[in-house]
Amino acid sequence: MNRRQFIVFSTAAAATSSCGSLKRSKNNELFIVDTHQHLWDLARFKLAWMDQAPPVLKRSFHLTDYIAATKDLNVVKAVYLEVDVIPEQHNDEAKFVTEISQDPIYPTVAGVISGRPENEGFAEYIKSYRDNPHIKGLRRLMESTPSGFCLQPRFVKSMQLLGKLDKHFEITIQPTQLNEALELVKKCPDTRFVIDHCGTADPKAFLPENQRGGATPTHMAKPWSESMAKLADQPNTVCKISGIVAHATPNWTTDQLAPIVNHCLDRFGPDRIMFGSDWPVCLLGARFDQWVKALKEITSNRSAENQRKLFHDNALQFYQLT
Repeated sequence: MNRRQFIVFSTAAAATSSCGSLKRSKNNELFIVDTHQHLWDLARFKLAWMDQAPPVLKRSFHLTDYIAATKDLNVVKAVYLEVDVIPEQHNDEAKFVTEISQDPIYPTVAGVISGRPENEGFAEYIKSYRDNPHIKGLRRLMESTPSGFCLQPRFVKSMQLLGKLDKHFEITIQPTQLNEALELVKKCPDTRFVIDHCGTADPKAFLPENQRGGATPTHMAKPWSESMAKLADQPNTVCKISGIVAHATPNWTTDQLAPIVNHCLDRFGPDRIMFGSDWPVCLLGARFDQWVKALKEITSNRSAENQRKLFHDNALQFYQLT
């Protein structure tokens, strides 16, 4: 899918949605494509961040665990997202993704792998996956990188290469650096970008100070809203509705998540948003089913067609899933 095809993405998505009767299960529940599934086997992979991980995440999470977590939720497909394995294991992670995506007994059908676009050898690395239909794109976590990291010339050149290879890039960055993400997107008009986790939004930013449980939000509400609106104005971006429950207060309510979700849905529009569970990281704030329930409540006043696009149709189109 080149940029021109991507810009007319809404037309194709709308056509897919016209078959609405095919997008609900027998009990009339929405089918779900999860665009942000994490898995890790600590006996096989080394995750450098695991030593500092919260207790709930400090173990292996296998496909069997995922299947149990999604029981009765009508998750029909899933896209694996890289888990920041050490660089020496990047190729091994890609092999793992390919293997599980080829096995029809698993819901995982594709994946987004890790890489280091800032490094000299990146082009050779990513070109080796040019013809792998299960490797859809790349993510390089940038939540801990310095200002200007994603705008260095080699990084930008690597992003432009992704577009030429028909791969996309998923942006996970600090909310205070979203304007740098905007500049990156503008420099790479032929590359598609996913804004992960609603721009890493923090629900506490939208709460009065006395309702934040003593915690300080990672950003302020207005700058985040403005930055996300500018990113939504770019034709080569989509937004993943994911990740926010991990930053919510312990006793969060659906109303506390709604400002973030609604802003993203309204600015990006019904054809450029996708559901992601961020499981098992979501366990920092909610179980898989609790997050799904909350999102369904927030979007219950939107049309059935737009709900199908969010939870199912847009993901099929963007990730080119069969």
